[in-house]
Amino acid sequence: MASVNKVILIGNLGRDPEVRYTPSGAAVCNISLATTRNWKSREGGERQEETEWHRVVFYDRLAEIAGEYLKKGRPVYVEGRLKTRKWQDKEGRDQYTTEIIAEQMQLLGGRDSGGGDDFGGGGGGGYNRERSAPQGGGDDFGGGEARAPRAAAPRAPAPRPAPAPAQRPATGFDDMDDDIPF
Repeated sequence: MASVNKVILIGNLGRDPEVRYTPSGAAVCNISLATTRNWKSREGGERQEETEWHRVVFYDRLAEIAGEYLKKGRPVYVEGRLKTRKWQDKEGRDQYTTEIIAEQMQLLGGRDSGGGDDFGGGGGGGYNRERSAPQGGGDDFGGGEARAPRAAAPRAPAPRPAPAPAQRPATGFDDMDDDIPF
């Protein structure tokens, strides 16, 4: 039977990222991410709030990007997987830590809101471990070897609109509403 280990979080950083390097030179970045759930109580209709804190770990190029662009309080979207580590404390007792190993990250918010990035207003930059150069219209970077930036492609003149298609007899499909919510 197949299994899935996928975590998606949207939250705010509780502190600035901590970046360190392994002896082999690989970057590792740890962040603490807060997610908050709000609801109204059944008894009095009072507003309730619950905050969960998540340990998120970034590796390689994604760790370097997280360390550079993430700051305390900024909103971020993270996709990854759960990983539980076993370690021993100073007294030799076994300890367990469950972390999210980040595979993708999206900076959220604009510059004015304290969140965001240096890539322009409004949106954020998306980053993942698989890609190492910008893809399409987004700001996707990732692990692996760094590549030289791509040169901007010259802009071609806008294409002329195609002539209107000839009128076809009504089949009934043309009268259907296209706003079907799937």
